[in-house]
Amino acid sequence: MSTLAERFNINSQIEHLQAKYVGTGHADLTKFEWLLNIHRDSYASYIGHHNMLAYFSVVQNESIGRVRYEFLQKMLLPCGIPPAAEGEEAATAE
Repeated sequence: MSTLAERFNINSQIEHLQAKYVGTGHADLTKFEWLLNIHRDSYASYIGHHNMLAYFSVVQNESIGRVRYEFLQKMLLPCGIPPAAEGEEAATAE
């Protein structure tokens, strides 16, 4: 059985990871923010691994530099414009 001290230790470790690494998420993370992290991590991985970048360039019939540039541009807004927050919707509707 786990003791109260072990549970506290695990929770403090999780909080430390969430503070240190942005992509690990937290309880207040919205679906859009989660998707944003996933897409940016994916594009960063594709750019960082030359073989994946070469694969995408062959599939798209583009140069590696062009595909890298397109992926860098997609990292800016990978999921489109963020949806308005609930508080902002009420203010704009009036």
